[in-house]
Amino acid sequence: MSGAILITGASSGVGRATAELFLKKGWTVGALARRTEALAELALAQDNVVVLPADVTDPSAVENAFARFRRTAGRLDVLFNNAGIFGVAAPIDEVPVETWMDVVNVNLNGMFLCARQAFSAMRGQEPQGGRIINNGSISAHVPRDGSVCYTSTKHAITGMTRSLSLDGRPFNIACGQIDIGNARTPMVEQQCERARSAGLPEPETMDVRHVAESVLHMAELPLQANVQFMTVMATKMPYIGRG
Repeated sequence: MSGAILITGASSGVGRATAELFLKKGWTVGALARRTEALAELALAQDNVVVLPADVTDPSAVENAFARFRRTAGRLDVLFNNAGIFGVAAPIDEVPVETWMDVVNVNLNGMFLCARQAFSAMRGQEPQGGRIINNGSISAHVPRDGSVCYTSTKHAITGMTRSLSLDGRPFNIACGQIDIGNARTPMVEQQCERARSAGLPEPETMDVRHVAESVLHMAELPLQANVQFMTVMATKMPYIGRG
């Protein structure tokens, strides 16, 4: 199966790995991110990628990017709502208010803006319908120390996923969430570096390609079936039995 997928945060990490896998599988991929140079690198020697430089926090930029992708691809089958940032690792009274605003703006407002455009496109196209896959996190269930900004937004994404799942039913729009634990991305590399600097054991991690393969599985299901929530994580990370 192949189709048309728009991936936010496609310039690095989970988004980049997912875009590369979907391109390999023959999908038309809309690669949306702020870093134009990284997107251009992704598009080298690829004729089934649409480079969409945009900031997910800018409503007009998001609307224009979705419109451009639909004009090129003809329709939108899947949105992988992936773009996100962590902020700073600190207790709440050491978190600058500006950092809180930035994380909420990208992780929550940005995902709302992209889901809104995807929902409208899927509701209005023929045949009607499509799939939205939100990138949650294990932090949508249990937090790490010093993660109040990131964890708060990821809990909110779970509520968004549930609401979209209900609202999408009359229009054949499915919505699911993938909760990822310690995929080896630049964000997790920073956590590993902090552990090494403190003389602590590095976190258990997994190859990011396993996340991409999981998103592909969710995307390839017929719309009569849905992975509502999936957790894919490094096997030995301290998620089960935290506390």
